[in-house]
Amino acid sequence: MSECIFCKIVQGEIPSKTLYEDKKFRVILDVRPATRGHALILTKQHFSNVFELPDDSTGEVFILAKRMAGVIQDKLKCDGFNLMQNNGEVAGQTQNHFHMHIIPRYSNDGQEISLATGEPTPEELEAVRQEILC
Repeated sequence: MSECIFCKIVQGEIPSKTLYEDKKFRVILDVRPATRGHALILTKQHFSNVFELPDDSTGEVFILAKRMAGVIQDKLKCDGFNLMQNNGEVAGQTQNHFHMHIIPRYSNDGQEISLATGEPTPEELEAVRQEILC
């Protein structure tokens, strides 16, 4: 993908601060970090979203995320972390190339990642469950 910024990064056309690299993935520091140590796991092959990612790579990316989050937490002494992967513009995906965020969290870091919650009735939940199962 000649216009994809993440493809250019994994191909070395755009410099990055690489933390890890193998045949399938490159882990880089985000140039616009939410917190200190915010990293991105990039697939070396272009996949637009999680639905294009092969099943074996889907498992591998989560194993890599777990490993890298552990290293980041150990080295930077963060208090926790978020693993985030967005699909579609409405979900916050700004680059049309599969990637996963590792966001170290620190007490009082000023970031708020939260989900607004509803209170559906048991009947509404059952209706949604039936819709998904059919």
